[in-house]
Amino acid sequence: MADAQTKNHDYHIIDPSPWPLLASVGALVMAIGGIIWMQGLKGGSFLGLGSPYVFIVGLLIVLYTMYGWWADTVKEAHEGHHTPVVGLHLRYGMIMFIASEVMFFVAWFWAFFDAALFYDEAQQVARNAYTGGQWPPAGLEVLDPLHLPLFNTITLLLSGTTVTWAHHALLEGDRKGLIWGLTLTIALGAIFAVVQVVEYSIAPFSFSNSLYGATFFMATGFHGFHVFVGIIFLAVCLGRALRGHFTEKQHFGFEAAAWYWHFVDVVWLFLFFAVYIWASQGAPIHH
Repeated sequence: MADAQTKNHDYHIIDPSPWPLLASVGALVMAIGGIIWMQGLKGGSFLGLGSPYVFIVGLLIVLYTMYGWWADTVKEAHEGHHTPVVGLHLRYGMIMFIASEVMFFVAWFWAFFDAALFYDEAQQVARNAYTGGQWPPAGLEVLDPLHLPLFNTITLLLSGTTVTWAHHALLEGDRKGLIWGLTLTIALGAIFAVVQVVEYSIAPFSFSNSLYGATFFMATGFHGFHVFVGIIFLAVCLGRALRGHFTEKQHFGFEAAAWYWHFVDVVWLFLFFAVYIWASQGAPIHH
């Protein structure tokens, strides 16, 4: 292992890592376990099994891999392995990851707009897709976009402001501002998640009783999951900041978390205006 004082070449090779192979194994076990679990929920079985235990084993492997791989990445950064070229490629990797996440949400927006704009065709091919010749479906009450959704929009926009404050504080060497900015961002993200759960609990529709409910919960639910992941990401950065890990010149871990959080912000704005405001036009509001 290279010494912390060693000057590494931009294209040096680090020690071999077991994490890519272990991640592949964990993902495969989790996928097979998911199929087994879903077959069990349907009352059937796959490979003679129907319980969630295989899925849980795969999930634990993936979580352990994530922890070990990122811990090694942090260790390599402190040992001087993250040269300017390596840092640039890490940023390219994060950009490509966010781009893949964008396409993931494009799929859910596509499904939502396809159902909203071509509801007659959707009614003919999808089960529980009765629309009554309109969107949202006839007789369905929608959530008031100017109530909890607007509150959550303001909350998430504020969190984008606080994470930007934390970033600028780090660039200026203000460790206290960095910590406070991260703390407020995590708190605002937690408030958003709690309000989302409350909103789901009072929603007048469910996932299974209409096509509107299915597309609504898939789009907003996956965004909520990304908020949860972002909170964990930022909490790790807060822990590292408290230990003095980030410097003005080397802080890619925090930068990646900030990019991810801004991505979550932007996706929510599209969800708010498309799913909550545009799609609620002409529908009775649930109070």
